[in-house]
Amino acid sequence: MCWRKHRTPGDLVSQTLPNPDYAGPIVRCPMGLLVAAGCNRAWHCDAPSVSPENPMFVCLCLSGMNAAVRATVRVGLYTGAKVYFVHEGYQGLVDGGDNIKLATWESVSMMLQLGGTVIGSARCMDFRAREGRMKAALNLVKLGITNLCVIGGDGSLTGANQFRTEWSTLLVDLVKAGKISNDEAKTSSHLNIVGMVGSIDNDFCGTDMTIGTDSALHRIIEVVDAITTTAQSHQRTFILEVMGRHCGYLALVTALACGADWVFIPEMPPDEGWEGHLCRRLADQRARGCRLNVIIVAEGAMGRDGKPIGSEDIKKLVEKNLGFDTRTTVLGHVQRGGTPSAFDRILGSRMGVEAVMALLEATPETPACVVSLSGNQAVRLPLMECVQVTKDVTTAMAENRWEDAIKLRGKSFENNWNTYKMLAHINPPDTKSNINVAIVNVGAPCAGMNAAVRSAVRIGIIQGHNMLAVHDGFEGLAHGNIEPITWTGVSGWTGKGGSELGTKRVLPSKFIEEISLTIAKFNIHSLVIIGGFEAFMGGLELVTAREKYEELCIPMVVIPATVSNNVPGSDFSIGADTALNTITSTCDRIKQSAAGTKRRVFIIETMGGYCGYLATMAGLAAGADAAYIYEDKFGIRDLEMNVEHLVQKMKTDVKRGLILRNEKCNANYTTDFIFALYSEEGKGVFDCRKNILGHMQQGGTPTPFDRNFGTKMGSKAVLWLTEKLKEVYRHGRIFANTPDSACVLGMRKRALTFQPLAELNEQTDFEHRIPKTSWWLKLRPIMKILAKYNISLDTSEHAHMEHVIKKRVSMPAPLMKKHKEEVEEEEE
Repeated sequence: MCWRKHRTPGDLVSQTLPNPDYAGPIVRCPMGLLVAAGCNRAWHCDAPSVSPENPMFVCLCLSGMNAAVRATVRVGLYTGAKVYFVHEGYQGLVDGGDNIKLATWESVSMMLQLGGTVIGSARCMDFRAREGRMKAALNLVKLGITNLCVIGGDGSLTGANQFRTEWSTLLVDLVKAGKISNDEAKTSSHLNIVGMVGSIDNDFCGTDMTIGTDSALHRIIEVVDAITTTAQSHQRTFILEVMGRHCGYLALVTALACGADWVFIPEMPPDEGWEGHLCRRLADQRARGCRLNVIIVAEGAMGRDGKPIGSEDIKKLVEKNLGFDTRTTVLGHVQRGGTPSAFDRILGSRMGVEAVMALLEATPETPACVVSLSGNQAVRLPLMECVQVTKDVTTAMAENRWEDAIKLRGKSFENNWNTYKMLAHINPPDTKSNINVAIVNVGAPCAGMNAAVRSAVRIGIIQGHNMLAVHDGFEGLAHGNIEPITWTGVSGWTGKGGSELGTKRVLPSKFIEEISLTIAKFNIHSLVIIGGFEAFMGGLELVTAREKYEELCIPMVVIPATVSNNVPGSDFSIGADTALNTITSTCDRIKQSAAGTKRRVFIIETMGGYCGYLATMAGLAAGADAAYIYEDKFGIRDLEMNVEHLVQKMKTDVKRGLILRNEKCNANYTTDFIFALYSEEGKGVFDCRKNILGHMQQGGTPTPFDRNFGTKMGSKAVLWLTEKLKEVYRHGRIFANTPDSACVLGMRKRALTFQPLAELNEQTDFEHRIPKTSWWLKLRPIMKILAKYNISLDTSEHAHMEHVIKKRVSMPAPLMKKHKEEVEEEEE
């Protein structure tokens, strides 16, 4: 493990890893890693500052939190630290005794699939007083713990920062009182803190997603889907109230994911006269043929006058003005519970690893930080900067600076809000653009495709375009299987799995001439291709054929949508998250079976072609012992090592095993071969079972992530095409033959970007239908370490401390002017 050696050897000890293949130094924690659970309370403290040595946890009760606890405990133990649980949060820290217990590797087994936090959580008034914090400091010093890892909201994290800020004075007081010696005070001279944000509201500025948010969205969408069926049957209006006292993230994403007619959030109260606007919109939707209306309300929603807007208020309004049969549902704490989603498990695991790394690398001068997620990148942000920006949102709302409040929430929140506004509140223009945009699905079906089609269709209609639906892929395009598609034609599509347009794997090369004739016949000016590797290949073939067929010189965009997540140019594909959750939930059931029968190893085959994304991420989310993939070559000695690993595991209290195999990881080491090998080598120690998941991974209802991702991708693709069409309109006609007129729209690290298909040629392994490099391969060592393999962990690309204040804070115009004048005076 390649930890960077600490600058203060007195604080951290350098030692060699037990791995014989690795001879480098590793920074070890000399004392302990503490794991606890705390409650989110408002704290008031001074400016930040921190430095780590041995960690601990404080958590709220949220799904996904146990994954963070498990990862921090195991990586802490891996580095040679002593790791402690603190039960019942800050209260356990104050009370000490049996509330602070040494953690072991086995003590965090079978935690991944559990909601809440297994180490308990409690509100603690004692910790809010200095006397309580002094007791907590005494308990830590006596156990030699100087690293604290806290999971919670801004209240819990601010409290931890105040604790760290006071640490030196608390030690002075403890020495004066004779409760600790000078040597003990010197040994524990500074306290290091790293935070992980746990909040279903996703209300902590600086991170795209907090632990627990995705699982809460799963609970909400399950209810919305169930309600939708009864609402359609009875032509009802349903008003759903979700959590979010000060943040409307859950309400906003739910509205996008279910295509709600209206959403009320605290950050952006509706305009004056919203009552009439709402009623007109609901009546208009019914007039268009919709059989139901859905309104989402955040519990903290309010009007411009500051008065609360509740679900019952809206119900009375709708019934009085429209006479619609209306029902309300308040979800409450259902949103906090349940099995964690695959995303939350992976997020918690990644954050747990990053938290330990941050603690090992910190110095006494390092400010207290939180580890969080930006795009698919782990980042470290100064704790109190994030807390300050979070408070700035509240201030902006209190001062009626609604646009600032939206911006301060972050780019992800702002993009969600802008997409929702376009889809829900902008009426189609009276004048048409006379542009025809065709949409085609290509390759295997996957969940979320329909959400992308719906969004693309409606954004196109809003832009004044005529939208055309191509049925049955490129073959349908060649045979003219095309029809206009309207606003109401895509109603309810966000929650539907598969492909409503129909899709085929056939590539366009053998139909090029027919396709060019169809494009001319239907006067198609641009093309949206939604699909997997076939969509990418098809786009390339169409671009190559431009030299011969002028009809193909139109703007094109490929939206990656495949469970395999193997499209070059994008870190994520629509549909992969749904497939990942399907695999993870199946693995949970299988592990439960294995735990009951004891001494049993399950070998599970996943989809993905040659791409090992599903096997790797499912292995991380389900706690697999190994995941065999094509990109990470393996041989018979690796298989032997894995078998021996399981033999040793059966000697512990954890008498079960889970092995994942990507379907095309190796032509010779097939699922049957691996099953036979494990069965033979494990005779007398464990028995084996195998399970091939098959096409169940392509079906099912889309997850909230895939619905939201598909909606944003479809919207952005059509807006890009609209601008591109303006660029290529020459002499009364559209002619696009430059490389940048045919692009893949993909998520790259932290942003959605357009990359020319031609430029992605060099980045593609066409033989195996995968990109040449994949970001997720760097997560494989984490999976192996969490499964207790002695391997080296490359930390050369670890997250660096970033700042959130410069990126996020927006000042009101008068303050901005004053600030500018002050800067100019300083320059003079």
